[in-house]
Amino acid sequence: MLAAPSITLAQQLEQKITSGEVIVDSLSGAPGDPVRGRVIVLSRQSGLCILCHSGPFPEERFQGNLAPDLAASAAKLSEGQLRARLVDASRFNPNTIMPPYFSRDHGVRIAPQFANKTMLTAQEIEDVVAFLVSLKQ
Repeated sequence: MLAAPSITLAQQLEQKITSGEVIVDSLSGAPGDPVRGRVIVLSRQSGLCILCHSGPFPEERFQGNLAPDLAASAAKLSEGQLRARLVDASRFNPNTIMPPYFSRDHGVRIAPQFANKTMLTAQEIEDVVAFLVSLKQ
């Protein structure tokens, strides 16, 4: 009996994308936790979101102004659109400075401990998406 051919992460993502700008299904298969997502968004070690983005975070003094306000982005984008942008924003804007949080291709200058790893896990992506969706309410 032949083993099923393994598919790459990129191929798996392509299967999840239903149009040019939406990833409908959860990357992890589980719902996200908005509380954990908020921690990731505000983290200056993992998510790094507020280095470029601002948002409804009055306790955070130094928020970015290089990218759209997170609440404004969440208000105009669907869950699937938010997920797709977190996976790889360069699909929508080739000149973006936003890193691809769910890509293993980080370029040529990467420390060995980060090689072939995504910046965020599938569940962390789902947590951030859940948090951003919660900003709509």
